[in-house]
Amino acid sequence: MASYSIGEVEKLTGIKAHTLRYWEENVAFLSPKKDGFGRRIYSKKDVELILRLKFLISQQGFSIEKAAEQILAEKTDNSKLQVQQELSTIKEELLELYKIYLQQQKTGAANKGSVQIPQNNGQQNDR
Repeated sequence: MASYSIGEVEKLTGIKAHTLRYWEENVAFLSPKKDGFGRRIYSKKDVELILRLKFLISQQGFSIEKAAEQILAEKTDNSKLQVQQELSTIKEELLELYKIYLQQQKTGAANKGSVQIPQNNGQQNDR
């Protein structure tokens, strides 16, 4: 995993070190790790976040607070979308299993007892 010092991030983003430190104080989700000597170690994700903040502040005219709120909203929207997609996939799989179950019920009626589906009867599994 790539990691960057504050000086490297300054060169990559064009954001001065004192501004980066200020942003860390005012943006809860911007908190690079620190090494044993207390020096900041930025990840690629941190750098991407800094670039997004820079864009919102310098190009869109957001305050640091509003930029942070915007990024949180974007993350929330992306998370919701991902959950909706996962739920849709699960729903499709369940419908497919239900079709198989119904098919087995039909063939089970013709071949009574050839296919059995275990019943839980309200008992909890030991997982």
